[in-house]
Amino acid sequence: MKFAVIGSGAMGLRYGILLQDAGNQVDFIDGWEDNVEKIREQGGAMVSRDHENTHLVPINIYYPEEYQGDPDCYIFFTKQMQLADMLDRCSHFFKPNQYAFTCMNGMGHIEKLAQYFKPDKLIAGTALVATVLNGPGDVDFIGKRGAGSMNLANYTEKPDEFTHQLVDELEKAQFHPTLTTNFMGTLLAKVVFNSVVNTICTMFEMTMGEYAAYDGAEDMARQLIDEAYDVCERDGVKLINTRQDEVASIMHVSKGAMPLHYPSMYQDMHNYRPTEVDFINGYLVKIGRQHHYNASTHAFLTHEVHLAELGKQRELKQKQA
Repeated sequence: MKFAVIGSGAMGLRYGILLQDAGNQVDFIDGWEDNVEKIREQGGAMVSRDHENTHLVPINIYYPEEYQGDPDCYIFFTKQMQLADMLDRCSHFFKPNQYAFTCMNGMGHIEKLAQYFKPDKLIAGTALVATVLNGPGDVDFIGKRGAGSMNLANYTEKPDEFTHQLVDELEKAQFHPTLTTNFMGTLLAKVVFNSVVNTICTMFEMTMGEYAAYDGAEDMARQLIDEAYDVCERDGVKLINTRQDEVASIMHVSKGAMPLHYPSMYQDMHNYRPTEVDFINGYLVKIGRQHHYNASTHAFLTHEVHLAELGKQRELKQKQA
């Protein structure tokens, strides 16, 4: 199959490179000049796994304005707040027969993608896959090969032949995909997961394993999960896991699968970038309010993260002074 990855940061590079390794033709598209130029300069992306075995993987990377390929499917991995601009920059090469697939964090991207792709061409999912971008053109895959898993679903909840082909290729690339027919329930399961782990680890600058080792970690997770599930139930969304299953998943992944991982929100905060908290905890707060429900713990955490962002921006200004 032919893919083009739009947003070639940590997750975009991981998905694209592993699909390329599995025998697919993959192009990479990015708007971050430092990243594009570094990859071109060194002839590909530097790839390591768990901070070891750093090696160069040749890839083809383009700015949106210069891309002329014709892939079967675009894979989107931008940050939520970057997507609208990137779609506008890429719109000149989208074609009606092409599919869009994404496992971006948070919520808000589906509505934007649906402005450019027909409902039967839109596939989205969630990835429990840890990856770190060390810098431009330098990515670290966390976990042994085959670590992690993912879920995906068609926007129409009616899998077609292409969807099954996509699942086959993702399986060859060892992403361990599970195809569901519950679109919103699939996407919101990861939002709930991230609303606990991403946010708490970011606020207290710790790895997932350090969080899970705290005696009160499970109680904290349960409080946030209960609020999130209350929101989803009021919105008519049936999540793919039960409340207890979600708690167990958070503790299992944090303790066993990714104990040394700093979540993506922490990476953004640490590097003085805006976080996606408004599209994770803040999204749950917004949907709750639409149904006259106050997700107060999620609201408090959203404010805390924004306050911490202000502190980091002050720190950056002091460094630059």
